Amino acid sequence: MPYELMDHTADLGIRVTGNDIKELFAAAASAMFEQMTDLAGLKGEHQEKIEVSGRDQTDLMINWLRELLSFWTLNASLVKRVMIDELTPTHLIADIFYDRYSPGHHEMDTEIKAVTYHKASVAQTGTGWEATVIFDV
Repeated sequence: MPYELMDHTADLGIRVTGNDIKELFAAAASAMFEQMTDLAGLKGEHQEKIEVSGRDQTDLMINWLRELLSFWTLNASLVKRVMIDELTPTHLIADIFYDRYSPGHHEMDTEIKAVTYHKASVAQTGTGWEATVIFDV
């Protein structure tokens, strides 16, 4: 056989918590970008409104993070923080505050290639909200 299969872990998982659902979605965005770069080096000088939909809260979380990852990939812009304006179980509207990537100024850490559905969850707990998300790196 000209090849062999090798075990390789190319995933990064996060578990995020929030006192309420808006805080949870904002924390997930920050957690993802913190894996990519040092957020302390960002100013959040630019602002843009984005809108995302999903079938349920878990699908919405995945689509939210995918939209933010696409924002980085397509616009070379790093998100410093987000402000969730509206959030229902299937729809989100938020303002994102970002900086355009500058190779001499921003140091990149982990390259996140995709947000996956593998083990993804969003659930209310006794003390707030919790989400689990796995990234392909």
